[in-house]
Amino acid sequence: MTILYIDTTTNYLYSAISMNNQITGEIKAKLDKDLSVFTLPKIKEMLEEGHVDPKDVDKILVVNGPGSFTGIRIGVTIAKTYAWSLKKKISTVSSLMAMALSTKKEKIYKVPFIDARRGYGYAAIYDEENRPVLKDQYMSIEALKCAIEHLPGEYTIITNTPIEGLENNCEKYDPNFAKIVEFCKDNVESNPHAVNPNYLKLTEAEEKQKEELI
Repeated sequence: MTILYIDTTTNYLYSAISMNNQITGEIKAKLDKDLSVFTLPKIKEMLEEGHVDPKDVDKILVVNGPGSFTGIRIGVTIAKTYAWSLKKKISTVSSLMAMALSTKKEKIYKVPFIDARRGYGYAAIYDEENRPVLKDQYMSIEALKCAIEHLPGEYTIITNTPIEGLENNCEKYDPNFAKIVEFCKDNVESNPHAVNPNYLKLTEAEEKQKEELI
């Protein structure tokens, strides 16, 4: 089976091709504001370099959040269009689960964290078997610190933005595509039109509109 993995939930493009359980191509590129410009060309280039015809992809695994609102929309739109136009299978993956699976440390609590500014972030806690202890959520950094303090064992925080005061327990997120694809390849498949972003919070415009209605 040939699987295309796409993650644009941060300012990075993380993408890979898995063929028969082997990673044959990958992208780990910090694109920042150019994410919308270069994501599709870079994926196309990766497929060409791996001599993979787009029609030969059997399934798409797309990370649908949480993370950057704009970034999530880019990856989800590309994946949905691909799956719909070529009639491919499609499944979603949590960005926080992908981060937890990528830790280099074993038998330890895993705390993936994506900074959302203003003292908040997207976070979760998974145990040694990758089972959720604290489900994916938008929460204050102080609340996350409190949750971490109550963990009954060692932990590691996987992030691209170290948490102040916990820097010694942080490791930079470096996607382990092989682990992510293996763990998530059997995720529930959806109709492409039913695949939606998982923001976990309102957009700033929605929050403002909500305040005006109160």
